Amino acid sequence: MSYRFLSLGDAALTIEFGDAIDRRLLAEVAAADQALLQALVDGQLPGVVETVPTFRSLTVIYDPLRSTRTRVEAAIDAALRQASPVVVAQQRRVWQLPVCYGDQLAECGPDLDGLAAACGLSAAEVVRLHAGGCYEVYMLGFLPGFAFMGDLPPALACARRSEPRTLVPAGSVATAGRLTAIYPWESPGGWQLIGACPLPLFSPSWTQPALLQAGDRVQLRAIDAGEFATLQAAAPALRRATEPPLAFLAAAAE
Repeated sequence: MSYRFLSLGDAALTIEFGDAIDRRLLAEVAAADQALLQALVDGQLPGVVETVPTFRSLTVIYDPLRSTRTRVEAAIDAALRQASPVVVAQQRRVWQLPVCYGDQLAECGPDLDGLAAACGLSAAEVVRLHAGGCYEVYMLGFLPGFAFMGDLPPALACARRSEPRTLVPAGSVATAGRLTAIYPWESPGGWQLIGACPLPLFSPSWTQPALLQAGDRVQLRAIDAGEFATLQAAAPALRRATEPPLAFLAAAAE
């Protein structure tokens, strides 16, 4: 595992593992994050407050009144010597999430036909390719619980919309380039909307508020409008529960 340290103000630093979005770097970032969290629990990272994983780097936030950049960097180096991407890969969860695509309910995927035309495919082919993938959760960002997932098949790669929407409904399933995502909240957004997931992806009532975590894998299952309505009606109760909808956890490890 190779990396370099980058400065990020007087209370944080970034550990950069590469300059691309790929699964090898995802494994390295996840392994580093796990190693640092364990070192934090063991009291080996005095002053460290939080770690924030991204596509290809890991930001470490620390209290400059309790430690220094030099000490934090040395402690990180020591912890990362014990990091193992193989161990992290064995602990990943696999989710199977239902999606109602725009070919079943137009309001669920208003950009499906446009995306199909841009890719030279039929709407049915887009649905087949998108629902047939098994996607890595690279990172969370933009909104609480918003998971950036990849990689889409090359045939579905298409840029964001030229004009973002001011309002994207919660649950919208979207694509941008080789990435896909499910909007956990109603928000502005510029991705291509091709379907909708009726399940909540975030709730402060859950012991772990975000359903998806970096390193998880996500399989999608195409559903019809009737099943979508049934699951959507059950969503408020799922948000109030103390645990996320674990019935959709396909496997706890690969």
